[in-house]
Amino acid sequence: MKQRLLAKTGVAVSEIGLGCWQFGGDFGPMDEATAFEIMQAAVNNGINFFDTADVYGAGRSETLIGEFLRRCKQPIFVATKFGRNAKVYPDKYSEAALRRAVDAALERLGQDAIDLLQLHCVPIGLLREAKVFDWLRRIRDEGLIRYFGASVETEEEGMLCLQQEGVISLQVIVNIFRQRPLEQLLPAALAKGVGIIVRLPLASGLLSGRYTKDTRFAATDHRTYNRDGQAFSVGETFAGLTLEKGVALTEALKRYVPADMSMAQMAQRWLLDHEAVTTIITGVSRSEQARENTMASTLARLPADLHAKLGKFYKEEVKPHIRGGFG
Repeated sequence: MKQRLLAKTGVAVSEIGLGCWQFGGDFGPMDEATAFEIMQAAVNNGINFFDTADVYGAGRSETLIGEFLRRCKQPIFVATKFGRNAKVYPDKYSEAALRRAVDAALERLGQDAIDLLQLHCVPIGLLREAKVFDWLRRIRDEGLIRYFGASVETEEEGMLCLQQEGVISLQVIVNIFRQRPLEQLLPAALAKGVGIIVRLPLASGLLSGRYTKDTRFAATDHRTYNRDGQAFSVGETFAGLTLEKGVALTEALKRYVPADMSMAQMAQRWLLDHEAVTTIITGVSRSEQARENTMASTLARLPADLHAKLGKFYKEEVKPHIRGGFG
């Protein structure tokens, strides 16, 4: 597993990270033994970056990670998030609420300081007002968090965050079906020395190549309840595509997959070929998936002509079907 420096922190993180939303049971039940098996497989294959949030399973994901950290001998850099808990979202944000959330996360993780605290897709008005960044700076200076960043839904939100001193990372959706951030946001982050953490690198699983139009998900899975943006941004689920169109596009994409890799590996290698990307957080439901994902870090860069074909594929075949203005 190769590593990259996270912005200007001097911290080296694995190119492939572990997304830990699934540990909260939000995609269907997951027992502790399976969660620990996944985390151990990730560590065994060189992953040292875990991403979670206080809202994943109402803290269960953080709790399981905390228990794993007590057992694990290797150092793990843990990024968590604040801002989507019903106690504060959408209009009850305060410094006191942030401090309570930090204290609760520290207790669940069993840590003295949070490695990276990210704003969790908070309303754009809060970013414009900017006082939340003052709160984060104060808490950082007190040593309760080491670094802070933001997970954002739109490029405008990302650009607002880049204006703030102390922001060391942006977590954004980028994948073969969501290439728009390559035009402005990623170059701006690179110029500012801000790391890019890629979430949903497989477009909610579409780019695994395993789904059909008849695939069904658990009732608690956002691919069921947010399929058309009913719960939050339509651009979060399936990169803004309908499942049916996403499956059809995935079938068309298969002709570009090199013979020596899976579609998921190609999708992750494509991301790693972009200099602005620091790490990719891929959620998995089985330990063998963690092992397969890490292979993307060992693969050679994709040929320039394949990058050109994938760019053309996005512009001509994918972009016209993306909803919510994310194409």
